[in-house]
Amino acid sequence: MSTPASDSVNRSVYNVQVAGLPLKVRSSHESAFVDELVQIVDQKVEEAMRANVTVSFQNALVLASLNLAEELVLLRQTLFRELDQVETQSREILNQLDDVTPKIEA
Repeated sequence: MSTPASDSVNRSVYNVQVAGLPLKVRSSHESAFVDELVQIVDQKVEEAMRANVTVSFQNALVLASLNLAEELVLLRQTLFRELDQVETQSREILNQLDDVTPKIEA
């Protein structure tokens, strides 16, 4: 659980434990959001350590970071692909509307 303390730029400083390491995190996000981030990182580090019991803690952190970066890149690719599809469909609909809308002469 994170504990906030305010600073002068509308951000709070949270005392958290990420993968067992005590850290101070400065964020403009709510405590629940920071807690969710910590939980995600903790889970990824645990997964990396379970996958290879001889992996060092530092390597588990790097593997967790790579796994999170992979998820981010894949999500971005999916997002941009879907946005392109929405844009294409929107253009098609607008073209169809232009075809059926009577033209008003000035």
